[in-house]
Amino acid sequence: MKHIIILGDGMADLPVERLGGKTPLQCAEKPMMDQLAREGRTGMLVTVPEGFPPGSEVANTAILGYDLNKVYEGRGPLEAASIGYEMADDDLAIRCNLITLEDGKIITHNGGNLETEDARGLIQYLNEHLGNERVKFITGIQYRHLLIIKGGSKHIECAPPHDHPNEEWKPLLVKPMKNAPKDSELSPQETADLLNTLILRSQELLAKHPYNIAKAQRGERQANSIWPWSGGYRPSMETLMAQYPQIKSGAVISAVDLIRGIGHYAGLKAIEVEGATGLADTNYEGKARAAIDALRKDDFVFVHVEASDEAGHDGDVELKVKTIEYLDQRLIAPIYKEVSAWDEPVCIAVLPDHLTPVEMRIHVGQPVPFLIWHRNIKPDNVQQYDEASCAKGGYGLLHLDEFIKELMKIA
Repeated sequence: MKHIIILGDGMADLPVERLGGKTPLQCAEKPMMDQLAREGRTGMLVTVPEGFPPGSEVANTAILGYDLNKVYEGRGPLEAASIGYEMADDDLAIRCNLITLEDGKIITHNGGNLETEDARGLIQYLNEHLGNERVKFITGIQYRHLLIIKGGSKHIECAPPHDHPNEEWKPLLVKPMKNAPKDSELSPQETADLLNTLILRSQELLAKHPYNIAKAQRGERQANSIWPWSGGYRPSMETLMAQYPQIKSGAVISAVDLIRGIGHYAGLKAIEVEGATGLADTNYEGKARAAIDALRKDDFVFVHVEASDEAGHDGDVELKVKTIEYLDQRLIAPIYKEVSAWDEPVCIAVLPDHLTPVEMRIHVGQPVPFLIWHRNIKPDNVQQYDEASCAKGGYGLLHLDEFIKELMKIA
């Protein structure tokens, strides 16, 4: 038995007034997911452990069965692994967004939906002017980049920009944690002061960059500030192969550095897909083909699609519904059509990592709906895939690593 997890990031939601009190999953035309739910078994999954932020770095790591209390180091180190940056023992790796500020507020966490090529010029420009032996900016994908602070302390409080749309940014600047241990060259206060200085200096520099000058002249959103958050040291994680003998080899398919970084530490090889963007215009068909090809060779494939999460952060309910429909018909359907005819059985799981409610525009750590399908599974009575239906599913409410343990029982 081979296994594939298809994850629609932020796909789950709360009832939306604009949709007549339904969720995007309930409104979307998704015949493939509904068929898998009817023919398979469903349930709800707690993906965020108590005391942890409801971010993708937490939820996706938990879905793969890792104990966050043992392995969690934030997004920065995971994205460093994906980029190919080999962290030293004294490195603080911290996620660095390029964001849009207007009238003293965070307008968008994504710098106006930056393209990677445009972002590369901005990050290189910042590194030329602000980088030194202690500070290094590294280009990632689109608005998601990496900041390395040599000797920096992870014991700081940072505000994820996607959790604070339309809020004043100055009260959200980096703060030191109280009573933090001394485990780095810089203290938490010194680290916070350095990061806040970099934020302010970046605003001065980015305002002068030709890219943003041209954006301003066209009346478009500018990528006019960095925003560092979710930093940590180099993590220590066992591979999935070391934990589950059913998995001999595996692959991860995602446009997002964070997910590829989790995959790196989990022992999954990253598969690049041309045209994969992390937005609604991503190459769904290319990801489907890559997943099918990977399943021919590997026992386990993790396919991650970011589009619904971005639509949720933008508060765009129509687009969020559309991303769910794209995922259903352009990615899940062709995978099912191919693998359901194979002699070797394939187990398909579909779920989001967390809620990204369009009316809140932030991550919410409530349980998410999941389905598990394979040709010999005994179905429950659920007829469609959505939050309310899966709450009545045969698996009931699972917590954290219970999901992948159930998945690995299917052999």
